[in-house]
Amino acid sequence: MDSNFLKKWQIGISKFGNLGISPVGICNVLALSRRFRIDPDLFLNRVGVLKDLGFNGGVLTRVLERFPRIIMMKEDDLCEKIGFLEGIGISRYGIERVFHLFPEVLGFDVENRLKPLLDEFLELGFSENMIRDEIIKDSRVLSMELGEMSRCLGLLSTLKCRVPIKDKIFSEGEFRAGFEVKLRVDCLCKQGLIHREAFKILWKEPRLILYEVEEIEKKIDFLVKTMNYKVGCLVEVPEYLGANFDKQILPRYNVVEYLRSQGALEFDVGLKSLIKPSRLRFYNLYVKPYPECEKMFGRFAEGAAIQGRHPVGMWKLFKPQKYAESKEDVTNMESFMEPLV
Repeated sequence: MDSNFLKKWQIGISKFGNLGISPVGICNVLALSRRFRIDPDLFLNRVGVLKDLGFNGGVLTRVLERFPRIIMMKEDDLCEKIGFLEGIGISRYGIERVFHLFPEVLGFDVENRLKPLLDEFLELGFSENMIRDEIIKDSRVLSMELGEMSRCLGLLSTLKCRVPIKDKIFSEGEFRAGFEVKLRVDCLCKQGLIHREAFKILWKEPRLILYEVEEIEKKIDFLVKTMNYKVGCLVEVPEYLGANFDKQILPRYNVVEYLRSQGALEFDVGLKSLIKPSRLRFYNLYVKPYPECEKMFGRFAEGAAIQGRHPVGMWKLFKPQKYAESKEDVTNMESFMEPLV
């Protein structure tokens, strides 16, 4: 970057204070201007155009932080995006919300991306009102690739899980359930899995659709960085992602690592052996023989009694009631047994 160009931007930055742009947004603009030789006067002019189109300070800052390339877009392209959203019944306030929640939509082509996506949603049986409400609720819906919703709904239609889990998955409707599948697939693919593996994991462990993406990322980060497993092992043991991190994964890992450090394990405890056994079975195998592990395991720590399946004395309710035998009953029994003797 030559000295004259740099001097122009030094003068231009002094004017940014009145625009309310965040430091992150300014850094993004500077990086883009250096790469494409964008003049600060051109940037200020573009900001004026955006404000005329209805981009308030908060939306403008958000867009420059997430999609700074907007300063290189033509006004007609921006109007086309706004016109598309208005065409499906989204108000000006709703449009501001869409751009604030998902600024990247400004980079999508209307004719080749957004309109075909809307047509796909309609062909799947969703009403325009529902689609509009879902876009306003979470604008990332527009990030779906063509055919992606169909595949997500196809997965949901073949799930084999308990009814309460399936009811929770569909509690906000079929459209939302399909989008939640898409978010989890993206999360797993971001960690290094391919789409086919991600769909397979979700099909085997449907509870993941109900878990927050941040929770899934936390478990995978622990699996790879602490437990030293490759992310691909989740295809064979998807139950790991369905287990509770604080109550199951971490205590079991601590117990096994302690026993390994003490030389008490003569074999390798794989991920499947770590996760799949019930709590009681794991306790009997790895904790009960080593009292020092009870505290770190936590489930059956010293002083906490192991609860049985039924409360004490419950067996009495299932014991058959006895009745006094009358003389008539004895006579009938004797008459029945005599031919058999």
